[in-house]
This record gives sequence, C-alpha cells and structure tokens, in this order.
Amino acid sequence: MANIPPRPKTAFIFAGGGSFGAIQVGMLRALTRRGMTADMVVGSSVGALNGAYYAGNPTAAGVERLEAIWRGLRRRDVFPLRLKAMLSFLYRRDFLVASDGLHRLVERNLAYRNLEDAAIPIHIVATNILTGGTVVLSEGSAAQAIIASAAIPAAFAPVNFNGLYLADGAVSSNTPIKVAVEQGAQRLIVLPTGYACALDKPPVGMIANALHALTLLVVRQLWSELETLDKSIDFFILPPLCPLVGSPYDFSQTAELIERAARSTDDWIANGGFEWPGVYSQLSTHTHAHQH
Repeated sequence: MANIPPRPKTAFIFAGGGSFGAIQVGMLRALTRRGMTADMVVGSSVGALNGAYYAGNPTAAGVERLEAIWRGLRRRDVFPLRLKAMLSFLYRRDFLVASDGLHRLVERNLAYRNLEDAAIPIHIVATNILTGGTVVLSEGSAAQAIIASAAIPAAFAPVNFNGLYLADGAVSSNTPIKVAVEQGAQRLIVLPTGYACALDKPPVGMIANALHALTLLVVRQLWSELETLDKSIDFFILPPLCPLVGSPYDFSQTAELIERAARSTDDWIANGGFEWPGVYSQLSTHTHAHQH
C-alpha cells in the first residue's frame, strides 16, 4: 500500500484592523460552511480577538456565535471615551482609553481562561513597547494576551505580561505569517481586514487617525514578509473588500462588512481561489476616482 503524505499543517492568520475585524467574521463563515479548518491560529491586534475565539470553538456554530457578538458591538464597548479620560490623557500624557471594556468583552465571551486550553493551538502576537520586537504568546492568560495585542499605542496603556510591557501586535507584525511558519505551519490562509483602497481624505478623530496610520504599515509589512517566504510554503490571501471606506474606529458598518466579506470569500473559493497559491496582487494599493 502506497504511503499517503501527511496533510500540510494549516494556519489561519488573522490580521489587525480595528472594527474592520468584522470582515474576518464573514470570511470565517464562508470557510467553515465549506468544511475548511485550521490546525493552528495566529492573530494580531483585533485578529487576536477573532483568532482566540475561533480557536476555542472552531466550528460553524462557533463562528455564528462570534458573528452575534460582533453584531452587538458598539464603539463605546471598546473605546469608551469620556471627559475624565480626555482630561487624564492631557494631564498625565500616558493613555487615552482604559481597557476595562475590552477586558469585559473577552472575559464574558471566551470559552477558556488560558491560551493552552484552546481547542486548537493559538499564538497571539504583541509588540514589546520598549524594543519594538515581536512577542509571541502561546501560554498564560488569554484575556491579558488579547488585550496586550490590541493595545493601540497612546490609546491604551501597555500591558505588563510576565515582566514585558506589550502593546499592539500591529506595530511589529500586523499579519504574522512568519510567526505561523516558525510554529510549524506549512500552509497559510490569511484573513486580512484591508486595505488596498487609498483614502481620499484623512479620517476624523484622534483614534481613527492613529488606527489609519497603523493600517498604512500593514500592506508594506505583508509584502515584505511574503517576498522572503520559503518557496515550500503555500499561502492563500482571502480577497480584501474593495472598495473599503470608513474608519477602523467605526463600528456602525459591522453587519454590512460581514455580509460583503462572506459573499466575496464564497465567490473567490467558487472561482478557484484555493487552486492558485502564492497570489497577492490584490494587495496593491490603489484609488477609486469616484470616491468622495
């Protein structure tokens, strides 16, 4: 009897992107309904939140629950801006928003306490705020790891995790494909949040501008990592939504983003997306002349 080669170890890689994380929920819906699964999950920033939840219940039912959570989210649940917080920021000059809301969101909805207790391995990426280096969290408090990975500099305070001061994973690795390879993945499925469409004017608001500045690093980081990836690694990048307007600080578009992403991913799969590994031309930045 001929030996059957083992199936390549597959990683779902969840990128950062603030409220655009809703896009990943639609992508997950399309993937799970077609029976596609991962052997491990790697997530950064909001991708850490989505990835950690998926790793706890990597089923269609789990994704439905994640979708319900996202549909109920409001900006104040994650970014509870109050006058007291603004005055504190101006006088102390440390951070703008407390992470209490995000902590409650994670504690209320995540099915496990420590990362090592997830149904499939989960690796969360954060940034050492003192050195700028990438830190991979695979054990310990899941809530603390997620909050650290999503701690946007200036908006949230850094998180002390086992003696390290950690902040937003997007700063050092928004789409952590190299981390996935280092953890043994041989087949990468990347769930981006965007965005290839260039804005025609700056976003409104302090946090919106900070988030947009981080997103400008995303595609450049990803292109650089993909170009140096070992040729033996197959990767697939699910199609970013295009055009993508609005701000990663705006949670009012959640339902629309989920539905658009689910349709886009379904169409991409139906048209043979998984038959062509190594394609990332859809990440090229471009403008839309009709945008206003």
